[in-house]
Amino acid sequence: MTSDPTDAIAARIKTERIARNWSLAELAERSGVSKAMISKIERDEASPTASVLGRLSGAFGLQLSTLLALAEQAGQRISRAQTQPVWQDPETGYTRRVLSPLNGSILELVEVSLPAGARVAYPPSAFTFQHQQIWVTSGTLAFKEGDVAHVLHKGDCLQLGPPVPCEFANQTKATCVYVLGLVKR
Repeated sequence: MTSDPTDAIAARIKTERIARNWSLAELAERSGVSKAMISKIERDEASPTASVLGRLSGAFGLQLSTLLALAEQAGQRISRAQTQPVWQDPETGYTRRVLSPLNGSILELVEVSLPAGARVAYPPSAFTFQHQQIWVTSGTLAFKEGDVAHVLHKGDCLQLGPPVPCEFANQTKATCVYVLGLVKR
């Protein structure tokens, strides 16, 4: 027996709208779905059609399958260490572990291990859709934010400013580990 995902879809649509700081009117304008219908969907008073879901997911810049997957994962509130996705950069050996449950929450925690001597640069576009804080849990991180250089030691936490080119560097002989706190803008 399959469960009805309607309430999870309703919650996901509201979460996506709020994460973007959009009003009902703004989502209606972007999607072509009436404000009244979106309100009914979010209150779980109406079940959206595939066409309506397609228009809403398009307004969010998500594929319909992604929107539905996020809705299905909404109840997952725990992320076990053994199942957390880990990605390793083949060039630097940098590893990125997603600590947060994969449920599309507006908050995401990511642990990064930056090997000795490694350097990773990102363009401003990598920071456009999120607010970010860096908390160093071991080692020392040389972080360049535009023209401003920061040296962060174990326990230091930095909140990033507006999107600018950034560079994460480990200029020591020991691995640097830090946690990124990411919140969608």
